[in-house]
Amino acid sequence: MVNNPSKDVVGEAPEVDPSKFSASDVAAIADRLERDDYANAFESLSDWHILRALAFKGSELAEPYRHLLDVESFDEC
Repeated sequence: MVNNPSKDVVGEAPEVDPSKFSASDVAAIADRLERDDYANAFESLSDWHILRALAFKGSELAEPYRHLLDVESFDEC
């Protein structure tokens, strides 16, 4: 498994600090989401929440992967 700075987060949407993620961390999360490479749906939901939180916090790291989020203009953080 690839490095995931929030790997200890289970259940609720994780608190995400963009400074703790590198471009390779975010790319690995996006790759898992694209391949649907998870043992269960909760793991994928956790990664999706991380990517979404990064996007809403304005992290440029998430920009190449916004297509995975299906974000509507009325979504709130």
